[in-house]
Amino acid sequence: MFNKKSLPVVLVVFAAGIFAAFQTIGLGNPPTKYEKIIRQVGVMLEQGHYSPKKIDDNFSKEVFSKYLEAIDPEKQIFLKSDVEQLKQFENKIDDEIHGSPLQSFQSVSDIYGKRLLEYLSSYKEILSKPFDFNADETLVDDKDKTDFPASEKERKETWRKRLKYQALVRYADLIATNEKNKGQKDYKARTNTDMEKEAREKVLQSTNRIAERLKNKFTEEDRFNEFVNTITSCMDPHTTFFPPIEKRSFDEQMSGRFYGIGASLRQEEGNIKIMTLVAGSPAWKSGQIQVGDIIIKVGQGNAEPQDMAGYDTEDAVKIIRGKKGTEVRLTLKKTDGTTKVVSLIRDEIVLDETFARSAIVNEGSRKIGYIYLPEFYADWERPNGAKSAEDVAKEIQKLKAENIDGIIMDLRNNGGGSLFDVIQMVGLFIDEGPVVQVKDRQGTPSVLRDKDKGVLYDGPLAVMVNEFSASASEIFAAAIQDYKRGVIIGSTSTYGKGTVQRNIGLDGGRSGLLASAEDAAANLGTVKLTLQKFYRINGGSTQLKGVTPDIVLPDQFEYLQFREKDNPDALQWDEIAKAKYTPWSNGTDITTIKKTGEERIKNDTVFEQIKANTQLLSDLNDKVYTLNLKKYQQEQKEIRDIVKQIDKLTKTEKANPVELLTADVARFSNDEAKQERQQQWLKNLKSDIYLNETVSIVNNIISKNAIVRSK
Repeated sequence: MFNKKSLPVVLVVFAAGIFAAFQTIGLGNPPTKYEKIIRQVGVMLEQGHYSPKKIDDNFSKEVFSKYLEAIDPEKQIFLKSDVEQLKQFENKIDDEIHGSPLQSFQSVSDIYGKRLLEYLSSYKEILSKPFDFNADETLVDDKDKTDFPASEKERKETWRKRLKYQALVRYADLIATNEKNKGQKDYKARTNTDMEKEAREKVLQSTNRIAERLKNKFTEEDRFNEFVNTITSCMDPHTTFFPPIEKRSFDEQMSGRFYGIGASLRQEEGNIKIMTLVAGSPAWKSGQIQVGDIIIKVGQGNAEPQDMAGYDTEDAVKIIRGKKGTEVRLTLKKTDGTTKVVSLIRDEIVLDETFARSAIVNEGSRKIGYIYLPEFYADWERPNGAKSAEDVAKEIQKLKAENIDGIIMDLRNNGGGSLFDVIQMVGLFIDEGPVVQVKDRQGTPSVLRDKDKGVLYDGPLAVMVNEFSASASEIFAAAIQDYKRGVIIGSTSTYGKGTVQRNIGLDGGRSGLLASAEDAAANLGTVKLTLQKFYRINGGSTQLKGVTPDIVLPDQFEYLQFREKDNPDALQWDEIAKAKYTPWSNGTDITTIKKTGEERIKNDTVFEQIKANTQLLSDLNDKVYTLNLKKYQQEQKEIRDIVKQIDKLTKTEKANPVELLTADVARFSNDEAKQERQQQWLKNLKSDIYLNETVSIVNNIISKNAIVRSK
């Protein structure tokens, strides 16, 4: 997703800039490793970033504020007086980037280390005494509603409330388990005193692990890497700094052939978070795990689960992986605030299930083809490697052989991928013409075109998207929409990532998997740098706004703020001149279809209930938590009831009539494992209310087109 013609120019600019930076340092003490890194990063940002912010006092203040937030996200380490003392550096970080001695980071790091030791010597005392869960207290866990504590007494009270809340969650779980076990064989009644004590012991165990990690693993160098990453991310959310070890670990983690659950993990703010799911993996097939879920505990079969608080990603992966066929139980904190236990059977991660696949929905006398594409993949390392555009073309050919009347392209949760394949794929549905525009910082846009005359499929088309459809998915949906080639269906907007990044090493490009051992030892790190921006052929950017569907379907993630527009450092939306293109004129009247679809959804009580319940969940999860047991139990019951209702609403009452293609049934007849995975996939589709509604819309398109042709 990068214009190769501009690469030599970019690298020359970087090299010249870095050389100039060192020439201006002067004849004093040679720069330290940390100073070298931030100066090179500064030059790279100023001379290479697509739309660089000016690195001045305002930029410095932003870095200062966000760095304190990054290393103390809950405002429980620093005192307000510490922050006031450190403010002497808030206008100096820009000077340090430009060559002044690096003082701000070291000063912050020194005070952080001191305050951290104070916390580590206090939590055991707090957890040594019983908590009163009858008291009417609350914990405010919203950084925008709280400030750094004004005194040591106030800070200790913050620690007490946080530890009390953690104990409350475990105490309530123990009470629920005790009630559930009543009447069972070998049941032994437990007192509240005993369970309260166990809850504190569990919190102590998890906090001990966090303390161990903070003392031994969150080193000064780790804090510096976070400092540099704060600098890069202040330019935009997708410009990121990778230190050498983290870059290699990030590339290698959860890859290759292994037995696990098929999810990539990342540690954020002391939590182990699900970042991606591999299609076809146990995690994906369960249908109960989503990106953003936090893994609270991991249990091996029926054994007592281990609390994940304080674990590194690497350690968490070791616990989750295991022998094929064994059970692992994940306790998850869902993005809606609920807690859920999911049982998974470890399996070999089958990467070929990330590829395109299709099915047929029998809608009365009509057949509607369904193509699922989890990502725009492209294996350029092998001559015959999988390419998503080629695979989708094959699926279309198979569907046409089944005499389908319409096609649905499902790009929900598709985070993007190969730009080349997007262009080729759009070309399967339109005649030759522009697909997307790309602009670099020099300002001259280039128009990327489908050059293949002819259309593989010219019938009714719908494209399904949601909040997780990003980058390449947005380019595809935007092109189909601009050409009026098909109808786009989904949440209020797609993700809104309209930028292009490239990994560039600070040591002149030698970083990464191809570097030698000597290179790796000297490597200063890698910056994933934003270099270009995408624009639709109608001139508008896909950045920030994403793609607004023609027909909007309410969903349960609508009120969670995780799109590009929810990040204050995201690059802004803008527009350029539209490209020359001819809209599709073969049949579908999008305006009429849109009006009909909107009216039907407006009168559909199910979608209205999903919308209302999701708003209720959002209101309940306002980051102000009760520390009173009865109130906590009542709130959790309300949340569970709403989630249960949403889960029920998003399942169709009558199964969608989905079946495999004849060719695929024969292809998998000798592979029981793949047959099982295909049946699980079909099962999910049969209960998918969003697919059900999309089929109705496509059926409407077919009917309208038939009327037009008859006239």
